[in-house]
Amino acid sequence: MRLVRLHPLAPWLRNYKRGDLGSDVSAGLTVAVMLVPQAMAYALLAGLPPVIGLYASAIPLFIYSLFGSSRQLAVGPVAMVSLLVAASVGQIATPGSPEAVALAITLAALVGFMQAGMGVLKLGFVVNFLAHPVVSGFTSAAALIIGFSQLKHLLGVPLARNHHVHAILLDALGRLGEVQPQTIVISLGSIGALVALKKWAPRAPRALAVVGIATGAVALMGLDAAGVAIVGAVPGGLPKPSMPTFDPETLGVLLPTAVTIALVGFMESISVAKVFAARHRARLDPDQELFGLGLANITAAFFGGYPVTGGFSRSAVNDQAGARTPLAGMVTAAMVGLSLLFLTPLFHYMPKASLSAIIVVAVAGLIDLEEAKHLWQVKRSDFGLLVLTFGATLSLGIEQGIVVGVGASLLWFVARRTRPHFAVLGRLPGTEVYRNVLNHPEAETTPGVLAVRFDAAYYFGNVTFLQDTLERLEAEATEPLQAVVLDATSINDLDSSAAHALHDLAEAYQERGIRLVLAGAKGPVREVVKRAHLDALIEQRLTVAEAVRDPAPASSATA
Repeated sequence: MRLVRLHPLAPWLRNYKRGDLGSDVSAGLTVAVMLVPQAMAYALLAGLPPVIGLYASAIPLFIYSLFGSSRQLAVGPVAMVSLLVAASVGQIATPGSPEAVALAITLAALVGFMQAGMGVLKLGFVVNFLAHPVVSGFTSAAALIIGFSQLKHLLGVPLARNHHVHAILLDALGRLGEVQPQTIVISLGSIGALVALKKWAPRAPRALAVVGIATGAVALMGLDAAGVAIVGAVPGGLPKPSMPTFDPETLGVLLPTAVTIALVGFMESISVAKVFAARHRARLDPDQELFGLGLANITAAFFGGYPVTGGFSRSAVNDQAGARTPLAGMVTAAMVGLSLLFLTPLFHYMPKASLSAIIVVAVAGLIDLEEAKHLWQVKRSDFGLLVLTFGATLSLGIEQGIVVGVGASLLWFVARRTRPHFAVLGRLPGTEVYRNVLNHPEAETTPGVLAVRFDAAYYFGNVTFLQDTLERLEAEATEPLQAVVLDATSINDLDSSAAHALHDLAEAYQERGIRLVLAGAKGPVREVVKRAHLDALIEQRLTVAEAVRDPAPASSATA
């Protein structure tokens, strides 16, 4: 069994090729140019000072590069996690205040310890409980909330903080007379430039270009004096290490969000990492990813940052720019550190409207209408989960929405297992092949014989369903039953409750002169039948055709 790597000397570093150096440095510089304005924008979304986003993008990224298993994943602040931070921290502290910063740091520590612990314990599989339709519905709703939450910066009006789209819209409509014309121009110009550059110059550092031009315009024209909101003074220098505070009163409020961020953040990260691992035929270790992300978040907490995870857009740029190893991430981290040391005075006149424009354009692609259309065509129940999660997130809130979605998916999972698919079987003419009579109308049933296939493990949750189904089918039969053949090829396991149920069913059939035959049972199922001493009551055959054709008892068929 492979253990999570606890030491920092990663295999890629020990076997580094000099030929990769140029590509890694180039990719690292490219991502840094993109990350600096983006990290500041996402910190603003989280209700934190923009510099906190830079703190979360330097040393944490370096640490992930040492311990993560992906070679292209770019770790740092992302929109989804930023919104979750804002939703949780905003319940306790005023956005932008020192208290909000302290809570965000504590949240990063909680997320980090959870993820690192899950990685060591090899619990990466728990992310499977976040069904894809749930994540898609949650992401689309969160993208809308994120977009509308930026209206106050895009319009230049003070809107009350809210996570309900209709409330934000009503508040904005009531304040249209207070809209800042200069801010509107910057907002529309920034959004238009970002969209145009993405289409016509996809490799260009569009976020940096847009923010740079807007910042220059504000500084030269004195637009801050006319009411355009700016970032203001940004503290220079690298963050000093400090211990996060763990106040028992606030842990209860932060803990549910920490669990959500730990799972959603990991799922977003691992989904992105898998894309590039498949593209480069590289090995990806989910548990090592959890451990690496966990250490990155712990580091963020000790160096003044907030929760981080892998982002798709930055990782895509990292890959396109030629990143061969995690050294590219180290270069990016170093460049962010240099920005903190020498470039923070340039951020003073940066308009918040441009940062909000970066957020809006980034999250617009998260609204996945194609996935909803696909699920409607492929699986209506999954489409229902998507719609339920989407509606719950918009109406109830971010955290409540994901809880409703996960709860609904688990309930649906249980419901499907307690009422699994079954089929009445008939023989295809001229063969000994038995198929579902609903899908094959030409299949012929045998008078007096009920052949049924049960497509699930037989356990305590569905024993009653099988019994009720057999009773109903017998009641619908036109002739008295002589034999019931249970095709067990799809049954992988029997538990003790199922063994008891089969015993009772076989005894009841035996008293009425009806044979109960198990056809095609697998080894684990036959073992349970043998240990439960059901051999005398239940016949066993290799195939359904043999069970229907040969009524004589047989005690030792194998499959």
